[in-house]
Amino acid sequence: MSGAEKAAEVPRGVASHEVPEPLRNDVRLLGELLGRVLRESGGEDLLADVERLRELTIRSHGEPDGDALAQAEHLVASFSPERAEQVARAFTCYFHLANLAEEYHRVRVLHERESRLAPHELAPDDSLPAAYQRLEEEVGPEVARERLRTLEFRPVFTAHPTEARRRAVARSIRRVAELVAERDAQHIGGTTLAENERRLLAEIDTLWRTSPLRAEKPTVLDEVETVLSIVDATLADVLPQVYRRLDDWLLAADAGTTAPVVAPFARLGTWIGGDRDGNPNVTAEVTRAAAVAASEHALDALLTSVRRTAAGLTLDAVGTPPSPELNALWQRQRSLAEQIAARAANDAPNEPHRRALLVVAERVAATRRRDADLAYAAADELEADLRVVQDSLVAAGARRAAYGDLQRLLWQVQTFGFHLAELEVRQHSQVHAAALADIEANGVDGPLEPRTLEVLDTFRALGAVQRRFGVAAARRYIVSFTQSAEHLAAVYRLAELAFGGAEDAPVIDAIPLFETFADLQASVDILEEALQHPRVQERLAQNGRRVEVMLGYSDSSKDVGPLSATLALDDAQRRIADWARRHDIVLTLFHGRGGALGRGGGPANRAVLAQPPGSVDGRFKLTEQGEVIFARYGDPDIATRHIEQVAAATLLADAPSVVRRNEAAAARFADLARRLDVTSRERFHALVRAEGFPAWFAEVTPLEELGLLPIGSRPARRGLSVSSLDDLRAIPWVFSWSQARINLAGWYGLGTALDAVGDLDELRTAYAEWPLFATIIDNVEMSLAKTDERIAARYLALGDRDDLADAVLEEMRLTRRWVLATTGSDAILGRRRILGRAVQLRSPYVDALSLLQLRALRGLRTGAEGEQVDELRRLLLLTVNGVAAGLQNTG
Repeated sequence: MSGAEKAAEVPRGVASHEVPEPLRNDVRLLGELLGRVLRESGGEDLLADVERLRELTIRSHGEPDGDALAQAEHLVASFSPERAEQVARAFTCYFHLANLAEEYHRVRVLHERESRLAPHELAPDDSLPAAYQRLEEEVGPEVARERLRTLEFRPVFTAHPTEARRRAVARSIRRVAELVAERDAQHIGGTTLAENERRLLAEIDTLWRTSPLRAEKPTVLDEVETVLSIVDATLADVLPQVYRRLDDWLLAADAGTTAPVVAPFARLGTWIGGDRDGNPNVTAEVTRAAAVAASEHALDALLTSVRRTAAGLTLDAVGTPPSPELNALWQRQRSLAEQIAARAANDAPNEPHRRALLVVAERVAATRRRDADLAYAAADELEADLRVVQDSLVAAGARRAAYGDLQRLLWQVQTFGFHLAELEVRQHSQVHAAALADIEANGVDGPLEPRTLEVLDTFRALGAVQRRFGVAAARRYIVSFTQSAEHLAAVYRLAELAFGGAEDAPVIDAIPLFETFADLQASVDILEEALQHPRVQERLAQNGRRVEVMLGYSDSSKDVGPLSATLALDDAQRRIADWARRHDIVLTLFHGRGGALGRGGGPANRAVLAQPPGSVDGRFKLTEQGEVIFARYGDPDIATRHIEQVAAATLLADAPSVVRRNEAAAARFADLARRLDVTSRERFHALVRAEGFPAWFAEVTPLEELGLLPIGSRPARRGLSVSSLDDLRAIPWVFSWSQARINLAGWYGLGTALDAVGDLDELRTAYAEWPLFATIIDNVEMSLAKTDERIAARYLALGDRDDLADAVLEEMRLTRRWVLATTGSDAILGRRRILGRAVQLRSPYVDALSLLQLRALRGLRTGAEGEQVDELRRLLLLTVNGVAAGLQNTG
């Protein structure tokens, strides 16, 4: 039997597994309460319309050849504009509630799993302790301990507009989630249960009545505060907890009585307020303000921790005498601030360790309010004072006090400093080239273009941030579309021009961002040439020969298609890692991954373990974008799990067994990779380079309308039209296809490539033995799970290009068939039981919103006028929120 026949014989179907009972109960309860709210707000008629549409879309999945979907479409067409909006909001509210129930169930499962473990028992295979134990078995305890000491995980938060929820909506959702957790944790009943239900109804009513659309776009500083709220709510506590959990496991019975083994390995970064590539709203002044806001949050968190730690250090001097070094610190504190020291002595009589920390707290507060006489000049000074207190406790025998809350505080200082997260600047290479040309023509003091002045002011802002918060607060400068070594040299030249010479210029590490297929191929040649630049050599001498290189997943995927982009990125990483080894360079690869599968999304820990040998080397850095930030870091338990999983994979990526597996797979399947690359790229280019494709793409998706949605400060396009995809940002490219239930950016070209290979046995062997290929197939499977051919066909029919529409649908079918054949499954996500069922249950509800969106798009495409245009646009934007909530990873 041929490969194609084998692929064709795999039956199509849907996952039929049940959702866990506790989750089902939560969703049922929240759905019933939402129904009551709808009845109270809009009467029985509103609830009846919602229920009728829900029943029809559910039935349409059970009888795909029937007319239930057509009936649902007819029902949607019959709604008045007001009723269509109400129904769209009802389904959107449902998804918000279902999402929070699923998130809480993940927390519930984590708690149950944890509760079954005995003290110091090994956690699941993908946990950090399990990874360390495996590494120790392979390389020995000394090497394993050294790799743990140098481990780095660097998430970088970005404000790309894929988080369509308003902050008011997010807060309402969080309050509902807390009430759901209350029911579960307390096993409440009677009047307490009734009170919980009353409060749930009130919160769901608030959620229903809160407009899901912002009145205006958020500012950059709004986006800064949104992400900083995540740090306040979770990460300030979660990261020290991650270190503590691993340290407890490593030290076992000695935990808490000896110096920690674990050094802080996570460092936060942010582009919000620094990423000015194509975003005119990010100015030098905004960059300064973003750095100040982050510092204020860091100092607030540290102040809270210092005061909490001081409150617990009520050890008297008789049983826990101070060391000479602590007495010396106290004398310095008295000299610095006599009144504050006297107040501390009065509050903590005969408690020398506590009184020292009380003064430390006052100095942190002074740093926050910029009181130069009392403030710490740098976080290192704070850490040094805390070390004196800790060493004194150890010397006095109070080891548990030394390595308890005080150690947690030290970990926070080491992790966040006074800047919280390193602010990274990004700008397009052509902006730098234009600025240099302007300066060359007119002189640095001459009449310069406004954009040139802003470029120079950006470097001055970096200098100001470094002077106030230290070099670690802002030194990385990413150059978008780096296509030559000159593009990196331009950064150093502009910095010198901004300050009148190299001596006063800020410390800068210019980081190339290779985004297109051609740039990835040329990456090593560019790096080799850049290595000769005097400023690069100077930085290598200063920083221990550390170099960072950023890889763009989004634009490379839009350039050559998802499969070819993934293979090109893998090849580039392999070649860049070889280059770094030849030059004795400590390399960090920075992965510009998005949340959506078309932008490099998917489980980060699996992606790490599939990287080429030597390309990780104990360091993993990636962008965390849009709704992914909230999904991964919004809940402390989920954040802990995510950080531990990624850190575990980073630790294991260079274990001998993983290296051997990846090296063998790369050699074994090199020819297969080449064939897949060529065929998929040809298929992708045949579509996107077809005459009229950009205009057709804008016609069959809500691309233009997404630009009207106030969900981010960044413009959706670099230019003003969609005559070319080159000027279209990758985010709306992915977002638009996902809204149309096509997800083309995540899979197009793969089916043709697999079909061209044709050897199912070889593909199944590759799936079993080649981690990169398995990751590709699994991510595509998830992308396909969120497509719907029936709905997609209706979007594609909005255009007048049957040839392009047929190509998309044919490739969707072909890809689905070959993915199922390659994985040996009879249904998409059939092997991932709970996830498959969850997606299956969501699909009919997303269908309802898609039909409402289609109603709006048809009206807009067929020449609606006047008030009708405004009504249709509002309906469309409401459905964008709902579909985004239903699909979850949208852009």
